[in-house]
Amino acid sequence: MLISIGHVTRYTYSAPTRYSIHTLRLTPQSFAGQRVLEWRVTAPGIDVARPFRDGFGNTVHTVTLVDEHAESLIIAKGLVETEDRAGIVRGAYEPAPVRTYLRTTRMTAPSEAIRDLLPATASKNDIKSLHVLMHAVRDAVDYEVGVTNAHTSATEALADGKGVCQDHAHIFIAAARALGVPARYVNGYLLSETGEPAEAHHAWAEAYIDGLGWVGFDPANRICPTDAYVRLAVGLDAAYAAPIRGTRRGGANEELDVIVEVQQQSVQQ
Repeated sequence: MLISIGHVTRYTYSAPTRYSIHTLRLTPQSFAGQRVLEWRVTAPGIDVARPFRDGFGNTVHTVTLVDEHAESLIIAKGLVETEDRAGIVRGAYEPAPVRTYLRTTRMTAPSEAIRDLLPATASKNDIKSLHVLMHAVRDAVDYEVGVTNAHTSATEALADGKGVCQDHAHIFIAAARALGVPARYVNGYLLSETGEPAEAHHAWAEAYIDGLGWVGFDPANRICPTDAYVRLAVGLDAAYAAPIRGTRRGGANEELDVIVEVQQQSVQQ
């Protein structure tokens, strides 16, 4: 499948700022089942930014703007060819040892309620247990926008019983790690089922299964990722895999507008 993506982020400041810096993880990588055909990131200062790979294998640009400015506009745009691999990820650049993804963060610390989501017969080498866990997470947390935020932990989201894809992914990761299964957070894009243009920035999880390697699980949609998914960045939790993180000096208040459009393209003969 051919998928075109446009991801526009605009920061507007109530008063001009003299300094801002942004770390961008906005460049997907190619691997088995995902081939990046075209991709470009534009942002203030990116012409002099030298990209590098972080410890999780993500391509990173750090852009700095030192001239007075009232807004920052960051655009990622490209075309990706995908293939359904039943959620199995192979051929990706993986610099971090698998055991790295057993590390607990504040966002993914397991509570007793999270541990209770695991099936009684769960085994860390049993993919069936993780499928059961995926559905258990979704059963426990209704999808509802606006009730959680970027700093909501897995424990907090489960206690509320409401959240979004970030929360589902964090809870799944916390439970998997409690079982002894390495698990990580994935940031990416999802094409709507209708194939129509969709505003869809999405998140899911991946777990490492002996004999299979990394396998994706999307509790929010109760499926393993298909060819409708484009994988952008990975990390221990949402903060480590965030597409954009930044800071500034001055500028008083800021407003953030994000538009993500994902659309299927016809195959050209």
